[in-house]
Amino acid sequence: MGGRAVDRIVTGLLEWGCRRMWGFAPRMIPHIVAHKGAAGSLRWFAANMPRYLTTLHVLGPARTHLAALVVSLLNGCVYCAYGHGYALELIYLRDRDRLFPFDARAVHSWAGLPPRALAERMRAVLQAAGMHAEVIWADRTVEMLAGSQPVDAAEARIAHVVRMLSEMNAIASAAGVEPDEAQNPVNKDHGLKERHAAMRAGVG
Repeated sequence: MGGRAVDRIVTGLLEWGCRRMWGFAPRMIPHIVAHKGAAGSLRWFAANMPRYLTTLHVLGPARTHLAALVVSLLNGCVYCAYGHGYALELIYLRDRDRLFPFDARAVHSWAGLPPRALAERMRAVLQAAGMHAEVIWADRTVEMLAGSQPVDAAEARIAHVVRMLSEMNAIASAAGVEPDEAQNPVNKDHGLKERHAAMRAGVG
């Protein structure tokens, strides 16, 4: 079987897995396979996704997506920033019954901000959201992307998110991938998404 045929099979397999988890096949998948090759892509997902999914469970989806959002914004990756920012918005609306004070549609204006400026903006957003405990996690994510080492098991999980997302950011940015949907199972809640869209439209 030719290499291109194998690439198509692996792309379809990975898209199927994401569709099962999140309700859609990310535009990113073909670019991962093109960059890493079929075998490399399978190895990468096998090495990273189980740990990432465990982190979602252990640290919670809000904290995990917050870290992924911060990393992606610092790396200037609009695709990943939108996918995790939108997931965070939907989770916040589901859990708190109000809009998160950050609109993922604004990621273009946040992407690539200097670390200090991004940290200050994110601190203000989290305080406005009533997520005061998450401020330290956003700050630590910024520090770990700059080279700070994790000090405990929870920070080691964030450090893995930093490494994993940084690699995805590089691939997505190089390929110019356009944003698609929320990278979380909450994306399958169409009623919640419709409510979120209506509320965003209502606040302009």
